[in-house]
This record gives sequence, structure tokens and C-alpha cells, in this order.
Amino acid sequence: METKSSYLPVLMLFLLSANLLAQKEKVAQTPPMGWNSYNAFGATVRESEVRDNVDFISKNLLKVGWQYVVIDFCWFYPHHPLSKQDNPPQFRLPKDGSYVPWLAMDKYGRLLPDVGKFPSAGDGKGFKPLADYIHNQGLKFGIHVMRGIPRQAVWEKSPVKGVAGIDASMIADTNSTCGWLNNMYGLDMSKKGAQEYLNSILDLYAEWGVDFVKVDDILSPYYAPEIEGFRKAIDKCGRPIVFSTSLNAPLDKAGHISKNANMWRISADFWDNWKQLYEMFDHANNWTPYRAPGTWPDCDMLILGRLSRRGPVGDERESNFTKDEQRTHFTLWSIAQSPLMYGGDLRVCDLFTLSLISNPEVIAINQHSSDARQLYRKDDIVVWVSSMNEDEKLNVAIFNLGDQIRSVAFNFADIGIKGSHEVRDVWQQKSLGKIRNIYEQQINSHGCILLQIN
Repeated sequence: METKSSYLPVLMLFLLSANLLAQKEKVAQTPPMGWNSYNAFGATVRESEVRDNVDFISKNLLKVGWQYVVIDFCWFYPHHPLSKQDNPPQFRLPKDGSYVPWLAMDKYGRLLPDVGKFPSAGDGKGFKPLADYIHNQGLKFGIHVMRGIPRQAVWEKSPVKGVAGIDASMIADTNSTCGWLNNMYGLDMSKKGAQEYLNSILDLYAEWGVDFVKVDDILSPYYAPEIEGFRKAIDKCGRPIVFSTSLNAPLDKAGHISKNANMWRISADFWDNWKQLYEMFDHANNWTPYRAPGTWPDCDMLILGRLSRRGPVGDERESNFTKDEQRTHFTLWSIAQSPLMYGGDLRVCDLFTLSLISNPEVIAINQHSSDARQLYRKDDIVVWVSSMNEDEKLNVAIFNLGDQIRSVAFNFADIGIKGSHEVRDVWQQKSLGKIRNIYEQQINSHGCILLQIN
């Protein structure tokens, strides 16, 4: 006869599984919105620049939903103040194979912020002082990390925290490397200590107050064991953290990635050229079945405003997109419910760009709609639709991807309604009155209109 105590291990496993599921469901119930340092500052962003962008968001954008502040890659690399070097390499010394420059790292092989770029990280404080500053502004804090374990930790044989007798050299897969940044080896997740290493870095990030982790070099090739390892470590760390993955997610892995990550990059790095924006319509359409609370296909950053102040692509500039293309860019991201991560330097944000990213009605479509999908594509006229969650309003985005201005007629019957309906121009935030059966308007080349029909 079984006693009640014999059921305890099963019960505890059930409760743990339920708790881990709940942990994933605590975050990203709407597409995450925020600022990312990459497109303005590449690998060289500095604490003062982050703080200035935080101040802008807190003053101008928090009220309409912008929330996350994400420091992108190489925050651990000791750049000179004048450096514009992206994908910064390490080199090995011929005498003993040690690495230069030596990256800031604790005794457990966990990378730390470079104090030259992030002075408040000194005395072992890590990102906690900066995270506290961001949290005090009502915002949330995120960091970019590379898949794997530092090569210098493998060379040093850094012990894995919490696992006696295991060091970094025992858990690294030295055949698994990133093709564009040579600081890391992959992890062999079949080895004892590999999961514990990921647990240790997520525990550290939780101590700092991290709310968002973007893991790079993990989707193409697709490293399923490490994706699952990060998922487990995030769930175990005890802090709600958005799990973002990058880049070029393969569509045939959609089921796996949507089960493990909160958002995943569906393309290569996106920049301010029309060809990439044109192609993004197909990417967004292909990933439609996997768009849901907690799991968002990610079209990449919003390439608006002042870009490449110190690299990483091209000279410093305002976005090369025309005003029509910028509106098309933001409209597609919004109606397709991509995460909205602004890539420019907000310190010099112009009034037109500010008008795009602070329009509360457009943002509401991104945050509070459902059933977002491409309705049809005909001769470079593309129509996307979605429904507002709190009422019966329908959102309709009509894009002219062609090179000539076009007069476009939209038939209400295409979305299953007929007769007269109130129509609102969402970008202009004004009513167009009651319109019967068909709405017609000229649309500029590479432009769009965004309607709400009641």
C-alpha cells in the first residue's frame, strides 16, 4: 500500500513544472517595446549614452508603452573611447596561448561589464547600479549575450559555480564557434556542469536586476540544446526575464523556438534599405501562425532616427528611409505585432521620428490586437488586418510597395463586412466619417495608410 509520502516526489515535480510554465507566461504578454543600443553605437556604447537615452524614454515614451532598455553586444570588451571597432576579436599570445585583450570576468567564468565603458560597474557591482537607475525611471533593463562560454574561461579552466570538480574546459564544445565574433565556445549541454554554468550566469543577471536577455548566435545554425538550457536557467533564476533569440530563425524550427523563447529574430540584421523592408513583408507573413502572447516573431530593430554614430554599418546618418518608407516600416512592425525596439540615438530624435514612435493609436494596434495576418498581396499592393481585443474595431493596413503612386480601393467585403462603417485614419488620428462598402485613396510609392473600421 502506497503512503501519502510516496506521492511527494511526483507532486513536487508537478508543482515545479507548473511554476516554470508560469514563469515563462509572466513576461511578453504583449510585444516588448524599448530601445536597443546596437544600431546607433554598435559594440561601443557607453554608460552615459545609455543613461541619456533612458532619460529621453522616461520623459517622452514611457507614457505610450516603451519600456525596455537593452545594451547590445560586447559590453564586456575594453574599447578605447575613440574606437568604432565592431565584432572585436581576441588574440592569443604565442608563448602560452592566453587571450588578449583579457575580458572582464569573475572567477566562475562569467563576463562582467567593462568598467571603462560602464564606470558604475566597478568594485564587482556589475550592471546593478545601472539597472537600478533604469528601474527608478520606471523602465526595465536588458542585455545582449553570446551563446556559449568565454574561450578565456576555457583556457583558464575557470570553475563552474556550484559544481565541485568541474571547470570550463570540461563543458565547452571547442568545435562550436561563432563565425563573426571569436570570444566564445559553444556549450556541450550533454556534459555535467553545462546547465549549471547557464544557471550561474542567469543567477548573476537576476542579481543585477536584468529583465531581458537577448542571446545571439543561437538560431542559425540552430542550437536546440543551448536554447533549452537558457530556457531552464531563466525559469530557475526566480526573476521574470524576457528570452530573446537571434538571428535568422529557421521556419522549420518554429514549434521548438516558440515553446522556448519569448521572441526570435526572423531575418538577418535589418538596416535602412528598401530591399530589406520589401522582403520583410514575406518574413512577417510566413511566421503568422506563431504569433501569440508570450511568443513573438521579431522583425528586428526599428531603423529610425540617428544611426551608426560609431558604426556598425555605414557612416553616421539619419535613416536612409524616406518619410513614406519610415511610416511603412513602423506600420508593418505594428500591425504584424513584432516587438518594437528603437535602434537610433534618441538624444537627437527629430520631431517627425518622435511623431511616429509616440502615436498612441498605432502603438495600441501593436500591443492590443489579435489575429494579425496578411489578407492579400496583389501587384505590390499588400493588405494586413487585425482585430482590436477590447472592441469590435478592425485594423486595416494598406501598403503600396510599388515604385509609382497608386489609387487603391479597399472593399469592406474582403474583411467580411458590408454597408456603412465609421473609418478612422490612425496615423492622422482623425475620423474620416461613415464610408459605404469601399474606401479609396491614393498611396505614395513605398507608402501606406492605416485604418480602423468600426
